[in-house]
Amino acid sequence: MGARTTGRYRVGVDVGGTFTDAVLPAADGSLHALKLLSSPDDYGRAIVAGVRELLQGAGVDATAVDELVHGTTVATNAVLEGTGAPTGLLTTRGFRDVLEIRRIRIPVQYDFAWEKPPPLVPRERRLEVDERINARGEVEGTLDPRQVRRTVERLIERGAETLAVCLLNSYANPAHERAVGALLDRHFPAIPHTLSTDVVPEIGEYERTSTTVINACLLPLVRSYLGSLRSRLADIGVTGRLLVMQSHGGIAGDRAAAMRPAYIVESGPAAGAIAAATLASGIGCSSAIAFDMGGTTAKSTLIEDGRLRYSRDYEVGAGMSASSLSTKGGGYALRLPVVDVAEVGAGGGSVVTVDAVGRVTVGPRSAGAVPGPACYALGGTEPTVTDANVVLGYLSPAGLLGGEMPIDVGRATRAIREHVAAPLGCSVEHAAWGVHMVANSTMARAVKAVSTQRGRDVRESTLIAFGGSGPVHAVQLARTMGIRRVVVPIVPGLFSAAGLLMTDIEHDFTQTHLAPWSDVDGARLEAVFRRLEAQAEATLRHESLSVSEARWRRSVDLRYRGQSHALTVALEGDGPDGPSDVVAAFEREHERTWGHRPRGAPVELANVRLRATVPRPRPALRARERALDPGAARTAWFGDRAVRTPVLARKMLAGDATPGPILIEEYDSVIVVPPEARASLDEQGNVHVTLDHADG
Repeated sequence: MGARTTGRYRVGVDVGGTFTDAVLPAADGSLHALKLLSSPDDYGRAIVAGVRELLQGAGVDATAVDELVHGTTVATNAVLEGTGAPTGLLTTRGFRDVLEIRRIRIPVQYDFAWEKPPPLVPRERRLEVDERINARGEVEGTLDPRQVRRTVERLIERGAETLAVCLLNSYANPAHERAVGALLDRHFPAIPHTLSTDVVPEIGEYERTSTTVINACLLPLVRSYLGSLRSRLADIGVTGRLLVMQSHGGIAGDRAAAMRPAYIVESGPAAGAIAAATLASGIGCSSAIAFDMGGTTAKSTLIEDGRLRYSRDYEVGAGMSASSLSTKGGGYALRLPVVDVAEVGAGGGSVVTVDAVGRVTVGPRSAGAVPGPACYALGGTEPTVTDANVVLGYLSPAGLLGGEMPIDVGRATRAIREHVAAPLGCSVEHAAWGVHMVANSTMARAVKAVSTQRGRDVRESTLIAFGGSGPVHAVQLARTMGIRRVVVPIVPGLFSAAGLLMTDIEHDFTQTHLAPWSDVDGARLEAVFRRLEAQAEATLRHESLSVSEARWRRSVDLRYRGQSHALTVALEGDGPDGPSDVVAAFEREHERTWGHRPRGAPVELANVRLRATVPRPRPALRARERALDPGAARTAWFGDRAVRTPVLARKMLAGDATPGPILIEEYDSVIVVPPEARASLDEQGNVHVTLDHADG
């Protein structure tokens, strides 16, 4: 291995349902990368093993790691699988059933048998207390501490291991919630709790209650997970700062993440989106769609002028997690800043089923890392998308990860034949092609959710494809959607892990402040921002961060009078240039989002927002050459044709565009370039695939 290097390093570790990815930029910008199977029974085990192996391979001493940035699906999986801690909800009398009433939205039309998902807290663990604060923050009914204590005791007797406290209008006056919090600290110190005013002090009872409950049910799990991870990393000598990717694309210290785990529900998808936006800016791409297909899910994000879109109305746990109003109702509301990602349960490990009438379905159930696809030969027998891609000849029969992970072609073929081809009465190759296309159709839902459903013409966009399975499907997916260019970055299968190192420490703070915009008093608005800045400074000091290095970004949520939803408008510098400028920006965004602007309609302020940012170093990455030896050619299927297809390494694309069909084989993925497409390499090492024609 040679002498161990010295210096300071940052490591990115992204944990998915199937694989755990770890990256470490060397001093020269080259990227040490490692991919290994996740350990779902104990995610920390694969993380520690991966970090140890990565550092040893790079010749870096563990004590030289300043920061480890982590993207995790622990919080997401807990919501999806219902494995969060049993939660009790304490609320104002009359609001016990807010979680069950929800909003009058359903994600499907004309389905009279559709049932809304069960609330995360059953009714017997949702109890009320007598208190009342009105929308102006005035106390109309006092809080009785003795009643609160008796009610909490009843919740604990009914099995609550963590508590959510969401009292009516606490965003306008948090006094009663603070009193409950103090009582819990004093009399029930062993029971973790979440106050809504600490997580989302905003108007909107259902969204605020749902978000508080999500945070509370995740609190014990995430606190234990991060505490254990920090301890186990220290055991191998990594004692630097542990940072966690948040849903809005910023990172936070592990202590802050443990206190507000709802902020990391979409941790993994955010990292990939950040990396894709950075790439889009670097190649001068004004309109792009990030397409991230891993082993368990596929994610899509819209990028315009190098910028991501963000949402504060997200749903998690539905058939497709997204922020689109047209798909609301199928999951659990999360009123927090989230990168606008649409996610579907279609990844390489997604299980393929055929029903009694011959309908082929891909996902959302996944074989995961254990037992994994049939071709992994780890005990899995059900067919998956990866098995179909093995049958089609897209994945090397010599194995994945440069041959380190063997592939059993026979097991993959048998799974597709017995479970898909036989029921459909077709050849195994035709069945595999059908699975490949059904997977593409499922993933197209995610792409459309962030593009055509936003009024964007995808034909003018570039598809940025990554994730271990993304480059396998991306070009064919682009063709069916009319997209003519696909870009595959370096280390595509570990691109999200690299994205963890491309962002800053960020914390968001908000306060509801209802007023007609024309009546907003500049001094009062400034006072609100100053209070938020004081909260931000306290948070940064708690994480041992320098307040002097922090940057403040101010924004406001505006809406037309009578609307229940608002749009966020940034305030440049220390404040708006003038009311008309902010209103004009709001009206442009309203027309862009909703397709119209009612000119002259009165505008009102809903919320005041502050984002505190502490910059982190961003590496200029380049791929390290691995000693891979692609075969000269192998048979691959495209539609109903078997084609002898050249197998190349990425560096072999230098020069003129190479026509398809070709397979570009790498350590962490395979880029499938079908017939009537051409691939070339840019100066930064990205592969550009141009389609001669597209179907859209």
